[in-house]
Amino acid sequence: MIEILRSGGPVMVPLALCSVVALAIVVERLFNLREIKVLPQSGVERLRELISDSEFERAEEYALSRPSPFNNIVLAALRSRFESRDSLRDAVRDAGRQEIPRLERYLGILETVVSISPLLGLLGTVLGMIRVFAVISSEGVGQADALAGGISEAMITTATGLAIAIPALAAYNFLIGRAEGMVLEMERLTLEMVKLLLARRGGSSSSAGEGV
Repeated sequence: MIEILRSGGPVMVPLALCSVVALAIVVERLFNLREIKVLPQSGVERLRELISDSEFERAEEYALSRPSPFNNIVLAALRSRFESRDSLRDAVRDAGRQEIPRLERYLGILETVVSISPLLGLLGTVLGMIRVFAVISSEGVGQADALAGGISEAMITTATGLAIAIPALAAYNFLIGRAEGMVLEMERLTLEMVKLLLARRGGSSSSAGEGV
């Protein structure tokens, strides 16, 4: 590996950095975009049950003790349950605006890695060919070792840039699709919870001081 980095020239350093960044982002997003982290089904069912029973304070405590993007949005709805319908929906919308970018965190960086890796490879190719032509102009075409070194540098950087960009692009498309799918499901479940909350809160107002 060290020999490949050396033979590829100075451009291999930023390419190696791109590969490390891409791998770190993919691992981190795969871990944090799991259903159990974003939309834990047991939590969804528990919140649905508590809101159906008009146990809003217990639902609020449950959502607060188990933070997740979905639970945080429902928590905002529960905290706004005494406000008007429009205010409640605005609170949910604002909470969603804060949570959705967290699902897409670092994906912009991964997209940048996809874009610049082939360009860095192309830069390495150009630098390698410049080296080849410099050898030819100063020493002629008889210096096979020097010529081969320049051509090798050009080919290695191109191949490395593509080797980083292709799997990173596939990972990016997979992860952005996964995040968007979770956003849609989260919107559906949030709408369901808000409708349930609006239907139940009227009947619980008379017993608000009795405790749960």
